[in-house]
Amino acid sequence: MSAPDRLPPSRVLTHLGAMLAVAVVLGVVVAGLAIPFAGVAGLNARNVARSMDDLPQELETGELPQRTRILDKDGDLITTLYDENRINRSLSQISRVMTQAIVAIEDYRFYQHGALDLRGTLRAFVTNQASSGVVQGGSSITQQLVKMTLVQNAENSGNKEAMEAATEDSYSRKIRELRYAIALEENHSKDWILERYLNTAYFGDGAYGIQAAARNYFKVNASNLSLTQAATLAGLVKNPTGYDPTNNPDRALERRNIVLDRMAQLKVITRAEADKAKQAPLGLNEAQTTNGCVNSTAPFFCDYVVNWLKKQPELGKDEAEREKRLWSGGFTIRTTLDLDAQRAADAAVRSHVYPTDNAIGALATIEPGTGNVLAIAQSRPMGSNRKKGETYLNYIVPQQYGDSAGFQAGSTFKAFTLGAAISQGIGLNTTISAPPEKTFNLSEFSNCPGGPSFAGSWTVKNSTTSGVKNLYTGTRESVNTFYVELMRRTGVCDPYNLAKSMGLELDNPDGDENGNGMERTPSFTLGVVDVSPLEMAEAYATFAARGEHCAARPVLSIEDDAGNTLKKYSPNCNQAVSPEVADGVNAVLRGVQEPGGFGYSYGTALSNSSGSLVPSAAKTGTTQDGKAVWYVGYTPQVATAAMIAGANEVGQPMSLAGQYVGGVYRPTASGSGFAGPMWADLMHELDDDLDAEDFVPPTETVQNGEMVAIPSVYGRGMDEAEAALRAAGFSVSRSSTYSDDVDAGLAAGTWPSSSASKGSVVTLYESLGPEPAPPPKKGNKKKGRGGGNGNGNGRSNGRGPN
Repeated sequence: MSAPDRLPPSRVLTHLGAMLAVAVVLGVVVAGLAIPFAGVAGLNARNVARSMDDLPQELETGELPQRTRILDKDGDLITTLYDENRINRSLSQISRVMTQAIVAIEDYRFYQHGALDLRGTLRAFVTNQASSGVVQGGSSITQQLVKMTLVQNAENSGNKEAMEAATEDSYSRKIRELRYAIALEENHSKDWILERYLNTAYFGDGAYGIQAAARNYFKVNASNLSLTQAATLAGLVKNPTGYDPTNNPDRALERRNIVLDRMAQLKVITRAEADKAKQAPLGLNEAQTTNGCVNSTAPFFCDYVVNWLKKQPELGKDEAEREKRLWSGGFTIRTTLDLDAQRAADAAVRSHVYPTDNAIGALATIEPGTGNVLAIAQSRPMGSNRKKGETYLNYIVPQQYGDSAGFQAGSTFKAFTLGAAISQGIGLNTTISAPPEKTFNLSEFSNCPGGPSFAGSWTVKNSTTSGVKNLYTGTRESVNTFYVELMRRTGVCDPYNLAKSMGLELDNPDGDENGNGMERTPSFTLGVVDVSPLEMAEAYATFAARGEHCAARPVLSIEDDAGNTLKKYSPNCNQAVSPEVADGVNAVLRGVQEPGGFGYSYGTALSNSSGSLVPSAAKTGTTQDGKAVWYVGYTPQVATAAMIAGANEVGQPMSLAGQYVGGVYRPTASGSGFAGPMWADLMHELDDDLDAEDFVPPTETVQNGEMVAIPSVYGRGMDEAEAALRAAGFSVSRSSTYSDDVDAGLAAGTWPSSSASKGSVVTLYESLGPEPAPPPKKGNKKKGRGGGNGNGNGRSNGRGPN
């Protein structure tokens, strides 16, 4: 509130009187204490006046530091952030009895005098002289506000010299404070000054300002303070530490009663009201105010939010400025956190991995189509006690927002090669020969334009099944040789770029000058790149949203202390792959969750509260060295990544095999049997609220890819027949069969015989000639010629002796 254009004559006279009183009558400048005349005998009126004229005429009264609130998606408090626990309130939002109490005890003539209370100063001077010391203070509320503001400004600046100047015991400081007090009175109303004072003052126990104090001691708002509560708080300002009712209840009670007596003396309340109030106990009802993330309801989500906001340019020019604003700006930060999901995630991860295990369990859950981060949890609690397994390191989120470079995700990366293959027209029914072990020529793997060529050979082994597989069985059974061959066909570029477009923070495709740390390699499909659980949840949520990628978003909006929206964070989405491609991936990955799938046997199938099966899809992942296992699964409404990684107390990777994890000895570890149940524990808490929404089935084109006619090779030489099949775009697998019509050594036909998906394996059969007659079986000839099966037809296996 700015001052009127012209001050009332009474105010002008008061200010002139203040100057005169300081410079001539008393030789006293007061800022909290009355100074004996003898102490300033060396100062004459002219010097004081010149000093006053040289001072700035306005006091910098910027925004007061306030606490920031972080809320979940429903508006419930997660935690607060503050350097000073303060919530500004206008004078109209502070109870009348509170303003009466503070004025009565600190400056009862506040509305009658100017910057300096001449009567109060004279009274303090006489009293102090009579007592040969400082007994009474003569500072007005305006002078007290000036002192508090100067100290506040000095602390905010971080300037040591400014801090010393604001607190030094000198006449120059007191002259400076008086000049600023006069300026405040000239430029602001009495109500503005009182409001600012009540919001600035320290009330002890970490509470700055009247609203924080009211909440801290009594769990009420400043507007609802009672007489006894107001008197208690008014009494604290003089000595917040000495009268702190949480530490010194007796002194606080005594001080409260002094305030009540003073209010009665000034006839603000009646003597009867004061006497009755003095009989009441302090009536404390302390509120535990959480500051920071450690003791919040979601510590690592809170940590993620803070670090995410420090990257947002609208909060300041650099991270240091943004952090300072977060801890002093009085913002309300509305987040995407689902507190029910968070509690379920915390329970799930800590029941499967104990804090002191040589392992880290982590869960991250995202809403497809929005990118809203619903929950993140890890097995090691936030804190500094290593013996209890506590840590401040956030292992769940990408490194730019956390503290971990991530973990290899194993076969969960096969989904990116699957998506790239479908995008290139390779149908889900395409078959590929996947032997137990195969050596690949790396020069056959194409890279992105401008990327280095690959050289050498690479021997790949399966850890599951082998044989001819299509995209369904090769994925569900997680066949390594199948997927490396599939990447040979797609090239390395498309799977890598797809993963990046779906949220994986890949920024080192070709490594350093020696190729170290290369990410974009033929082994990419086996998940050898380090990623975080949140990145994997974000990526798989893209499949759930039919190819629409939405960047992980922990914050919905930021509001200022008046409730005005400063910034709204809308979903940041784009179509990473076509809906048809995503439908194909979903059709393949849901097989893990359906009866007979790897995940299904570990209880990962989902059903809602009505008993309806909730369609879901998933992919398992286990690293080759057993240092990490994954289970990443989703429904159309929610995607969750579960990870358990071997790590010692400082986070260095180690094998899970041979470890006790969650109280269970693990001789080996797998994604389905280890991470899958942890994923299921969380998802079973969420599935009751999920609709039984089905995935969109793949189109015929996605199902079959490009269908190609198989050339007729019947009766041709085997080499000639194989060459014809390869020229048509097929892989060839040889087998043999008996044929009455084709001479031995020639092609007897193919399977399939008419058409197949482009790139599929076509089995070429070599004729062995007519099948020889089986030898006669010995036995009772009455049972039929040739040792028949007793049915009287004298034939065995459908063919009699020739």
